Order: sequence, then C-alpha cells, then structure tokens
Amino acid sequence: MAHLDSLLQRCSSLSLSHSHLKQLHSHLLTSGLFHLRPSAATKLIELCAISPSGGDHLSYAADLFRRIQTPSTNDWNTVLRGLAQCPQPTKAISWFQTMSRAAPPKADALTCSFALKACARALARSEATQIHSQVVRFGFGADMLLQTTLLDVYAKVGDIDCAQQVFDEMRKRDIASWNALIAGLAQGSRPNEAIALFKRMREEGGGLRPNEVTVLGALSACSQLGAFRVGEEIHGYIMEENLDMNVIVCNAVIDMYGKCGFVEKAYGVFSSMKCKKNIVTWNAMIMALALHGDACKALELFRQMREARVQPDAVSYLGALCGCNHAGLVDEGVRLFYSMAECGLVPNVKHYGSVVDLLGRAGRLQEAYEIVNSMPMLPDVVLWQTLLGASKTYGDVEMAETASQKLMEMGSSSCGDFVLLSNVYAAHERWDDVGRVREAMKKKDVKKIPGFSYTEVEGVIHKFLNGDQSHEKWREIYTKLDEINFKLRTCGYVAKTDLVLHDIGEEDKENVLSYHSEKLAVAFGLISTGEGTPIQVIKNLRICEDCHVVIKLVSKIFNREIIVRDRARFHRFKDGLCSCKDYW
Repeated sequence: MAHLDSLLQRCSSLSLSHSHLKQLHSHLLTSGLFHLRPSAATKLIELCAISPSGGDHLSYAADLFRRIQTPSTNDWNTVLRGLAQCPQPTKAISWFQTMSRAAPPKADALTCSFALKACARALARSEATQIHSQVVRFGFGADMLLQTTLLDVYAKVGDIDCAQQVFDEMRKRDIASWNALIAGLAQGSRPNEAIALFKRMREEGGGLRPNEVTVLGALSACSQLGAFRVGEEIHGYIMEENLDMNVIVCNAVIDMYGKCGFVEKAYGVFSSMKCKKNIVTWNAMIMALALHGDACKALELFRQMREARVQPDAVSYLGALCGCNHAGLVDEGVRLFYSMAECGLVPNVKHYGSVVDLLGRAGRLQEAYEIVNSMPMLPDVVLWQTLLGASKTYGDVEMAETASQKLMEMGSSSCGDFVLLSNVYAAHERWDDVGRVREAMKKKDVKKIPGFSYTEVEGVIHKFLNGDQSHEKWREIYTKLDEINFKLRTCGYVAKTDLVLHDIGEEDKENVLSYHSEKLAVAFGLISTGEGTPIQVIKNLRICEDCHVVIKLVSKIFNREIIVRDRARFHRFKDGLCSCKDYW
C-alpha cells in the first residue's frame, strides 16, 4: 500500500506514456485497490486528465471516471480541469452541465472556477452568466479567487459592464482582479478607463504593486490613445521595478512609444534592451518606423534581423511592405512582396492589400488590378476600397466604377465609398452620375462614420468630434480657430471645399472643413500648452487633404511640432512641412 502511494506520488511529476498508465490501471484493478482506495483512483484520473500529452490521456481519464461507482466532487473536478485546458474548452462546459444535474449536487467553488476558465477560453458569455448565477446560489460569492475568475471571463467575452460590477462588489481585491479589469477595459475599447483604473490601483490598491501583467494592460491603453506622458510614467515605473527584464514588457513599451508618435524613444528602448530580443521585438520596431514613414531605417532593420539569424515572419514582411508603401518605394516593395516565398511564407490578404496600395498610390492601377485578380483568396472590402481610393487620386473613372461595383456586390455601405466615387465623377464634371451616387446614399440610408480625435494635455485625454461644442473650453477653442483661419488666409490658404459632398453653399462648406476634429484638437493644444511644446493628435479616420494643408501651415505660423496619427500612419508637421512629404 505504501509502495503504491509512493509510486503515484512519483508519477505526479512525470509525463507517462499511454501504456504506462494502462499498466498502472491494471495493477489497481487486479489488486482490487481501484475500488477499495478511491484516492488511488482519483490520483490516476488526475495523472491522465492533466497530462501534457492531452488527447488520448484525457479520454482515458473520462473512461476511468465512468468506472467509479460513486464519484466524488474531486473526481468530477479533476476531469473538468483537464477539459478546461484542452483545445475544445466547450467540452468542459458540457461536463459542468452534466455535473450540475448529478444528484446530489456536486459542484463547489473549484468546479465553478474551472468551468469559468473554460468559458473564458471559449468566449461563452451566456454559459458564464449561468455559472455566475450558480455561484450566487451556492454561496460562493465570498471566494476572492472565484470572483477574480468571474471578472476575468466577463472581461474576455467583452461584457465590461458586468466585469466592472463584479470588481466593484468584491470585498477584497488581489493583483489578478485589478489586472483582469485593466486588461478588459483596454481591450474593450475603453482605454481611458483602463488608464484611470491603473492610476487608482497605485493610489488605493492596498499596497499592491503593478506587475508585468498590469503594465501590459496600461501600456496597451496608452498605445490606443496616444497617451505619451502616461506611457512615459509607466516606462519609468518599469525601469524602477526591473520589469524591463521581461521581453514582453519591453515589446509593449516599444509599441507604445511608436504608436504615440515618438519613434526615437521606441528605438532607444529597442537598442538598450537588457533582455534578448524576440521576433515580436523586431516586428514592433520595424512597424513603428514604417508608420512614421522612415522606410530606409525600417528596411535596414529588416536586413539586420536576418543577419542576426532571426527568421522574418508574415508580420515582419508586412511591416517592411508598409514602410515601402508610405515612402513610395514601389519597386523595392514589389520585390519584397515576391521574395516572401524565399522564407517559405505565403502572402495573406494584408500583404496583397499593401502591395496593391503601393502600386495604386504610384498610379500603376492596372498592375494593382492584375494583382487583385491573381489573388488565391477572395479580395476583402478594404482591398477594393484601396483601389477605389487610388482611382479617385488619378481620376480613373473606369477603375473606380469597377471597384465600386465590387464593393456593392460585397454589401459594403461605407459612406467613404460613395464619396470617393462621387468625387471621381465630379472631377470629370459628370454631374448626373454625381446625383445618382447621392440618391443611392439616401436610398441606402448611408451613415457617415463620425470623425473624432484625441489629444493629451497634462496626462488627461481630451476627445473631440467634428463640429464639437461639448468641451468645457469650446468657446476658447473656436476663438483660437478664428485666429488660425485669419492667419491662414493671410498666407494665401484657400479651403478645399470640393472635399465636402453635401449640397450646401460655399461658405457653409468652409465652416464644415474648419471644424474637423483634428483642427479642434490642434486649437485646444495651442491654448493649453506652452510655446514649443509638441502637440499630439490621434484620429480615427484618415486625415483629409484640407486638414493636412492647414496643419502644415499652423506648424509654421505658430512654430509648433504637431504629430498626427491617423488610421493609416503618422504625420509629423514641422516648419510648414510634413514627414510624409505629401505622399499618403
């Protein structure tokens, strides 16, 4: 008996073969210990259920379980734990439901925890809610670990309101509960709240110190918002706590600085890392350089990566292609695209989209169209929109109509698609076609995606919509805009009113352009920061031609560096010039 216990204990740290498990099972059966010693049977089930081999071992565990006459809660939980970790976590949910129907009820707090972890992996919100109700009914609500698991599953399935409610109701919180909600808010398009919660944790977290997981969530939120100053504070904390020994944390810092518009700081972190770089590190830096239009440095880094014997992956190539795209290095980009095969990589739709955009921007529309037709997969909506945008730039009516027709067939009803086609027709004075497009917009009830911009002042994020008057300083902002518009006119600026689709007067068109969200954000930055302070703006859409011209002039008139991150890339305006060299 003692020999058996010793053997089972030793086996707990071993990865046993299927044949060894069967031998052990046979010994328990022939000796009668399988039924006489329930703990031995349970241990054997555990060895199978949590085996790294998974698959057959897990099936064997379930088969062993069925041979137990009166399985205990521990027996149920052992199989449930294994199923929750397997590639099909929905099996764990089904097991939990079967267990819940067993008489008498067998579930305990651990049962609910394993089942909730399976829900998180399967993104099973409805089942998680049902388990939550059982947690309350069984009186497990005071279990902090279970509450944290519950919070985590709500955050992962995107139900942030329920996650927040669980967090607020917790009597005591550990580091994992704070981390789960911070990550959930950051990933659930509520990055402002994620940053606020991170600050709150440091102030009232009961002595808890942010760890690697905490700062990853907070840095992700900073990246989304372009919250450079908050991100810089977090980076300082990371250095103080030696969290920069973790490569994942370093990668997140590089990504944050890159997405906040400070590529030099990103490169500084990249160059001085104490830990070994991985493929994600190289990719993050290459993409940051590409988005800032520094294609030469991005391609040089791509070359250095290969010299360091780090094999490029699909993301590496996408970053390098984006660099070529934003800098107009057409032939280099095309060569890069076709060289993917050398690394055994098959281009995906994003790679095709990038090379089509590259050719389209350069006016090589027919080549771009031929690549679209040669794709081994179906082109997506974004790809046809890319071709439509290039057709508008070069006034190619036939190509614009082809792309527009494809978009209609795919069910796209984006306002931008109609606007681009209408502008192509307008440029050729085909007013009947312009009217037809506008009627189609009305008939389909096409809604324009509202433009909005963020800017950070003294660690606080301010959001502006087009024509926004909700900000507490909106009167001061509009006064500043009047000053800007007056100075612009003295420089010879004329508003690009052809960009406004609506049937309104010329003066009204100018007003529409004057109050675009990025202009409001820049005006707020001018009245809220000292002379010489860079102004950062994050915009959800691509910057329009008029705003691009205006901000270039503003950077010169007011002697300010203005960094704008739009949906596609960064624009660094300084002394009346833009880093994109008017190629975007």
